[in-house]
Amino acid sequence: MPGMRGASPLHRPALPAGVWVLGFVSLLMDISSEMIHSLLPLFLVGTLGVSVLAVGVIEGIAEATALIVKVFSGALSDHLGRRKGLALVGYAMGAFTKPVFALATGLGAVVAARFVDRVGKGIRGAPRDALLADITPPPIRGAAFGLRQSLDTVGAFVGPLLATGLMLLWANDYRAVFWVAVVPGVLAVLLLAFGIQEAPRPPAARAGSPIRRDALARLGGAYWRVVIIGAVFTLARFSEAFLVLRAQQLGIAVAWVPLVMVAMNMVYAATAYPFGKLSDAMSHRRLLALGLAVLVAADLVLAQAAGWPLLLAGVALWGVHMGMTQGLLAAMVADTAPADLRGTAFGFFNLVSGVAMLAASVIAGWLWDRLGAHFTFQAGAGFAVLALLGLLAFKWRGCMGKPLKL
Repeated sequence: MPGMRGASPLHRPALPAGVWVLGFVSLLMDISSEMIHSLLPLFLVGTLGVSVLAVGVIEGIAEATALIVKVFSGALSDHLGRRKGLALVGYAMGAFTKPVFALATGLGAVVAARFVDRVGKGIRGAPRDALLADITPPPIRGAAFGLRQSLDTVGAFVGPLLATGLMLLWANDYRAVFWVAVVPGVLAVLLLAFGIQEAPRPPAARAGSPIRRDALARLGGAYWRVVIIGAVFTLARFSEAFLVLRAQQLGIAVAWVPLVMVAMNMVYAATAYPFGKLSDAMSHRRLLALGLAVLVAADLVLAQAAGWPLLLAGVALWGVHMGMTQGLLAAMVADTAPADLRGTAFGFFNLVSGVAMLAASVIAGWLWDRLGAHFTFQAGAGFAVLALLGLLAFKWRGCMGKPLKL
């Protein structure tokens, strides 16, 4: 049937058990991380007196570090022919930096812990995504990435929700909340260690040293077009830390501010899997364009917010945008990269997105300090409109025998 992709819905294979394991590993680690990260901007600005621009720089560097490290971990997983071990190291680094946040007495320790935590995220990210692609049949990759993203995002709203409850219970005791965050992080490491077995690929299927000109040339034009799309989307959407700061600016009590991330991630979790399944059957370009249109609406609503109603509406729209686009972009990377270079492909995709995230966060912080929150979100809407026009005007061609479904 024209415009359709993969097997009929009645004959699609079931999602492998490993997809669920990786999803619940992500869920547990995100509970751990978001219990801390939902409070960290407030801790930095309100307690340590750091400027919003500095928060933008810290968040941008932290996230960019994670994405840059993915290049090397993804390429190494291709070279070794194994993915689980690297993912396990990355999750362990994330888990065992959590006590540092609870013990920190100054900015240096907080920044160092954030940096090491993000290095761990970078080490695990590309091998995990490549492993997910390896174990999932092509006709249901959109659904698989959507499910993992959905479970990951359940953790991303459960974490702030727990943080809110514990802050209320323990009278804004940041350190006590940070200690509780250690527990789900350790559980994530144990589940990955014992919950999934990876079958090694034969030596003939390995890529040798993937970061070589001839190896990178095999990634092909279709893949690099997806990389460009991912970078543009990242530039149009700065760090979620600015959603938290917007809530605080509107006068919302510190203990309730994490509910902003709860609301965003609840919507994200609810939409990621359905839109992932939808992406297996509809035009990718149409879905990406709709996602950008939703981001424009989110930015405009957040720019005008004066209290909870519009703030939550804007945050919910932000979550819908994430659900529509993030799993789809991951599936597009998997579809356009050779199987033996998937780790490298996810790594370079995230490297370019990391640079874009750093630029977007720094610019957003600068605009916030100089011109205010309203202008920051209005500028985000303007760039998203430009990205949407570029997406609609872009000339698409498939290559490698794997056409982009656009």
